[in-house]
Amino acid sequence: MRHFLTLRDCSAEEIHQLLRRATELREMHRAGQLHQPLQGRVLGMVFEKSSTRTRVSFEAGMAQLGGHALFLSPRDTQLGRGEPVEDTARVISRMVDAVMIRTFGHDMLERFAAYSAAPVINGLSDLSHPCQLLADLQTFTEHRGPITDRRVAWIGDGNNMCHSWIEAAGLLGFDLHIAAPPGYRPEADILALGGERVRLFDDAYAAAEGADLVTTDVWASMGQESEQAAREEAFRGFCVTESLMECAGPEALFMHCLPAHRGEEVEAAVLEGPQSVVWDEAENRLHAQKALLEFLMLSPEP
Repeated sequence: MRHFLTLRDCSAEEIHQLLRRATELREMHRAGQLHQPLQGRVLGMVFEKSSTRTRVSFEAGMAQLGGHALFLSPRDTQLGRGEPVEDTARVISRMVDAVMIRTFGHDMLERFAAYSAAPVINGLSDLSHPCQLLADLQTFTEHRGPITDRRVAWIGDGNNMCHSWIEAAGLLGFDLHIAAPPGYRPEADILALGGERVRLFDDAYAAAEGADLVTTDVWASMGQESEQAAREEAFRGFCVTESLMECAGPEALFMHCLPAHRGEEVEAAVLEGPQSVVWDEAENRLHAQKALLEFLMLSPEP
């Protein structure tokens, strides 16, 4: 059974295949071409964390592919009343063709996948956000070509998004410069996955120098709201500004997985500026995930 809990669940060639297919699916959709290979298929979507882009992109994606998506929150299922994850997995996975889960602890995903009879997709966990990385990689490739041997600068919290960028650097062979304050750096075991491709910086400008892509995320993610004030203090100097983008260079792209807090992790002028591709990036969640759904549901079992 193939699952997609982290980028490492795919080989480098499979990731490239997904990116090519995602672009094909986007062009087919824009041309109005009907493509419904998932007729009669159902995606179960379990949300423990709220969402805009994840829910809309998976629901719209399944509809465009001819299938159907079910939204399930803890309030709507026995998970919210204490049923073991393993039991829920064994029940739901016998009724649907794949399960997408957006949750807090990554261990919940792993437990669910271990007992699931259907593919499980990580829609976000506190450890990683691989679906967003597919969209980001697709967006970069469409604007600048292959990312191999390019330079990406991550500015800010060493969070789940940063972890997935580290995994991508190790798999696809590009350099990743991470600028994060002490105490907010990525987990050591995840950092090791990037090998020599990943470098840590204390200074955001040093990390961004010569970058082909500058990317960031909010300073306080869901569940960290009580840390907002402390994080604002710690992350002073880690805002993506126009001057930082000038340091990266005129051809550098800017990405943000959204939602963005203008004036905190990124200046409004950068988010809305000519180097920003955040709206393409957001749209590509739809098409990258359609490629992933095809890959998981239609690929022959080994």
